[in-house]
Amino acid sequence: MSTGHAILTFTIAAALLTITPGLDTALVLRTAAVEGRRRAVFAGVGICCGLFTWALAVSVGLATLISVSRLGYNVLRFAGAFYLIYLGAKIFFRRHVTVTNESSLQLRRSNGSSIRTPNWLGRGFLTNILNPKVGVFYMTFLPQFIPAGAHVASFSLLLASIHVTEGVVWFSILIMASGALSSWLRRPQVAQSIDRFTGTVLIGFGIALVFEQSR
Repeated sequence: MSTGHAILTFTIAAALLTITPGLDTALVLRTAAVEGRRRAVFAGVGICCGLFTWALAVSVGLATLISVSRLGYNVLRFAGAFYLIYLGAKIFFRRHVTVTNESSLQLRRSNGSSIRTPNWLGRGFLTNILNPKVGVFYMTFLPQFIPAGAHVASFSLLLASIHVTEGVVWFSILIMASGALSSWLRRPQVAQSIDRFTGTVLIGFGIALVFEQSR
């Protein structure tokens, strides 16, 4: 396989995987719909940073160690599972208030009411980095597209950069699409329904990780 063919094939395969609905897509879409584009951007950036971190780990052999070590894999698996359950429960039980316009929200802030801003950059990063399946995915997926004679670490990071770029594009599309319906999506009843769904999905992912058969 030539370098050009490897890059083209990986780009197509990674694009198809990127647009497949999953945890990352659900998290970004929910954040954009309920909490606005800015926080969704931070969540997407955090997720992409997690992807690139896993790719870097693969390039130095960390993901290989996790995949062959039951202890290492299980520690990360349980940490990721409990974090997903915690985040899902927090989203599921989030309280919603009716905000008529941006000025009323700003007034509440200026009056000292307690409106906490979640660190969605950190949440996006942790959601991704604490999922060992991402590391195992990179370890098994990337080598298939590394041509003979290529520097493994450098080419792995190149492919990961392509995947991350596709993720940025996809998240941007999701964020822009949700913005067109923001006035409807931010209604308390609608936002609560979205939170119930997303929270359930996150908790489901976490529970699935807990009961996944150990490697």
